[in-house]
Amino acid sequence: MDLRELDRRTLLVLDKIVAAAKHEDLSRPTPCAGWTLEDLLRHQVSENHAFATAAREGSAPDWDAGDLGDDHRAAYQASVDDFLEAFADDAVLERQLTINHFGTFPGTIAAHMHLVDTVAHGWDLARTLGLPYEPDADAVHVALQLAERIPDEGREKNGSFAPSVKIEADAGELDRFLALLGRDPAWTVS
Repeated sequence: MDLRELDRRTLLVLDKIVAAAKHEDLSRPTPCAGWTLEDLLRHQVSENHAFATAAREGSAPDWDAGDLGDDHRAAYQASVDDFLEAFADDAVLERQLTINHFGTFPGTIAAHMHLVDTVAHGWDLARTLGLPYEPDADAVHVALQLAERIPDEGREKNGSFAPSVKIEADAGELDRFLALLGRDPAWTVS
């Protein structure tokens, strides 16, 4: 399965969640410690545009330049469109792309990294808004495979990931994925 198709499917799920977010929701806390919904959406917009820039130019100068402007939904959708357009060219999968502070990787790995980010933050968005989250099962499976390869000692490097959370051994793939990225699958807005 093409990682870009899995990412596109996941982004379609997120599109519906973001569309449900009202302006007054932007101050809500999220599962990402210290971040409001506005911070999380700004992060997603930044990442989508930066991945797109890296796909076109090999690297992006700024991974935190997202701007929600007056319409967070439109800003988010524009970033998704930018990402999907930049990764539509099959040649991008063979290019070497510098991804933030993580390093330089083939485009296939960069696409995998974006998928991990999308699946995780989709859950964050849904939980923040109290909405159901039903990502594509294949996308979760593939994202889990990459999350399992992140070494424990590298999880907190540069503030990229929180320490993993202990959960039941028989937990489903989404919960295992979330726990590996430092999220408590039982988290809810207080």
